[in-house]
Amino acid sequence: MTTEKQLLLGKDDLAKAMTRMAHELIEKAGKVDDLALIGIRSRGVHIARRLARKIEELTKQTPPVGIIDVTLFRDDRPRDQTSAPAVAGEISVTVENKIAVLVDDVIFRGRTIRAAMEAVERLGHSNRILLVVLIDRGSRELPIRADIIGRNVEASDTQRVNVLLEESDGIDQVVVTPWDSRNVN
Repeated sequence: MTTEKQLLLGKDDLAKAMTRMAHELIEKAGKVDDLALIGIRSRGVHIARRLARKIEELTKQTPPVGIIDVTLFRDDRPRDQTSAPAVAGEISVTVENKIAVLVDDVIFRGRTIRAAMEAVERLGHSNRILLVVLIDRGSRELPIRADIIGRNVEASDTQRVNVLLEESDGIDQVVVTPWDSRNVN
């Protein structure tokens, strides 16, 4: 096991991946008017906002961006309540008759996405749900796959993939580090 961090994507590579992901999203959607981007707290929100800006650059239309916190919907953490009342911690975005686009930084086991899909169902009836992730590291526990991926990464269970973004971390890069059980999502 390596004890050092390995750089996977630097600032320029990350920007190229975001541009490609925006192009793919436009192509899959058909019409930007049909999109509702939903960033999964916390770094998924920054990625969703970047995608919205890139889509605006490309099409002169800005899709709405919402924020969702899936904590109450996770099945791998104890719940204080038997059911979540509404979608806690979200900034509202209309998904009714839209393509709901869930955006996250890393997909690993699939549990966060499963929780996000449950939360989106409470927002209304979307025409379709697409999943956009910057990094897909494989190793699913659930049969969930991303529709648009910035980069596939092979990382062992002893490694952690960290997405660092200017908005939250002061730097744009993706690194692999040794897993630290004190720093689990």
